[in-house]
Amino acid sequence: MDINLQIGMTAEKKEEVTENNTAIKYGSGGVAVYATPAMIGIMEGTCLAAVDPHLPEGMSTVGIHLDVKHLSATPVGMSVRATAKLTEISGKRLTFAVEAFDDKEKIGEGTHQRYIIDLAKFLQKAQEKKA
Repeated sequence: MDINLQIGMTAEKKEEVTENNTAIKYGSGGVAVYATPAMIGIMEGTCLAAVDPHLPEGMSTVGIHLDVKHLSATPVGMSVRATAKLTEISGKRLTFAVEAFDDKEKIGEGTHQRYIIDLAKFLQKAQEKKA
């Protein structure tokens, strides 16, 4: 299995802040601003976008660790942009630097780790939990 990942790989994702990704909608708070779980989701998705297309068929990554700060609130109507940069490869464990910005400023930063998996084996093991 040849995995062609390199330190420095990057990706970026954007989304609009709507009523559907507020803290109220996620149940993570009582304010109609961009939810921390939504920010984490876009950060994870950005990491996935940076590396998963470069993996062999049948391989994927799963999130295993997050250390993220939500620095500033973003109101409905603004957009959010997340960036991810692969900073470390340790066997099958990948570490990323992640950041998020709204139209005005940085709203989040941290690190995220993902692990490279064989998708079929991973799903089989997960299904065995039900047996």
